[in-house]
Amino acid sequence: MKILNWTNIRLLLMFILVLFLYSFTSYKNNHRKITRIEVEILDDNTPFIKMEMVNKLLIEKNDNPITFTKETLVLNKLENTINEQQLIQKAEVFVSVDGVLKAVVKQKTPLGRVSVDNESFYVDYEGDKMPFSENYTARVPLIFGDIDSVKKEKLAQVLKTIHDDEFLQKNIINVQILPNGSLILRNRNYDFGIDFGRTINIERKFNNYKAFFQKAISDSTLNKYKMINLKFTKQVVCIK
Repeated sequence: MKILNWTNIRLLLMFILVLFLYSFTSYKNNHRKITRIEVEILDDNTPFIKMEMVNKLLIEKNDNPITFTKETLVLNKLENTINEQQLIQKAEVFVSVDGVLKAVVKQKTPLGRVSVDNESFYVDYEGDKMPFSENYTARVPLIFGDIDSVKKEKLAQVLKTIHDDEFLQKNIINVQILPNGSLILRNRNYDFGIDFGRTINIERKFNNYKAFFQKAISDSTLNKYKMINLKFTKQVVCIK
């Protein structure tokens, strides 16, 4: 029996041709010059950073990427350079088939504005410090008091609940942190404090507050109170 016949030879030649074309295409693609840089900033309705800032990071700290080929460009290095910027949560950098170097950037989300001991900064979604931006100021609750007396994860959980709830976002304007870790919140439109207590049963306390608020506003009694106590999860205690 013949090992090699015309059919086998054709298959072998086709395989070699495909392998050659793939290698040639890969070589040509890897040695293609970067044609331009594009930057996409997600959530650009809160423009803490500008595209020009990202472009500057890409060019100044890594030489000019336009002078690189796809093969010599180190994408991880470019991503790390952008991610070092304290206003950026995550960046992804890649090169398209037509040689466009693209950076997709997600900004950090501020939840509160801290003002303590002559120091001011935002608290982001992870509970970490986030610097202010020269380009945009976020409308978030002001936080003051003994910020070190509460765990950053717990504070972030309270602030997330406020941020993600349309009613609370419109109504809570500041958060005071007491030395024992308890919180006092303030309403935007009414002159009463909200004694939130410690950062436990967070969702239940806010649900109680919203239910109380809707009932009190329908009864026109909100102006009568000086303090709303949410420490007890089964009831809301009001002080006139």
